[in-house]
Amino acid sequence: MNYRIGLTGGIGSGKSTVAALFAEFGVTVIDTDAISHQLTQPGGAAIEAIRNTFGGNYIEPGGALDRSRMRHLVFSDMAAKQRLESILHPLIRAQTLAQADAADDASPYFLLVIPLLFETADYPKLVQRTLVVDCTEATQISRTMQRSGLTEEEVRAIIMQQIPRAERSRCADDIIHNDAGIDTLRMQVAHLHQRYVTLSSGSH
Repeated sequence: MNYRIGLTGGIGSGKSTVAALFAEFGVTVIDTDAISHQLTQPGGAAIEAIRNTFGGNYIEPGGALDRSRMRHLVFSDMAAKQRLESILHPLIRAQTLAQADAADDASPYFLLVIPLLFETADYPKLVQRTLVVDCTEATQISRTMQRSGLTEEEVRAIIMQQIPRAERSRCADDIIHNDAGIDTLRMQVAHLHQRYVTLSSGSH
């Protein structure tokens, strides 16, 4: 099994941008957000359990999860959030491992993008090292509003449900700071890539 780095960060921190920069070095990237979307598309493996647990109102006419309706529910109801996670997380974990097993061994290591890495007990067990993408809360809010069309209040509500920045950074083995431009980001990624190649070669 290849050496695995867990990449995480708060909403709007730039996880996808950082993952894309690592991919430029030939690193295999496995994104649990993408897996979650696949599981909740029409015919996805999570749809029937979601329908049985929450009712047909949370499934769109086309058969996909109504993400907006579900987001409003889980923000207002912690028990509902836990029920949804109990459906999705085992499926996401299984798909993550399956993708890692099927991935090209030519990759020096695998980068697993896991937004809830530190919030979910099983996810840290999947990786040998953790990397946090960090930026100021103001940057998180502005990026997320531009990207998603959510209001500032909605973005702040999401941030409040995530692990605090300071706690996330404390848990991390490595941190990338993403408040400057793409060139600064690329330099940080290049530096860490070399370190991870060395670590992965020593783990075999």
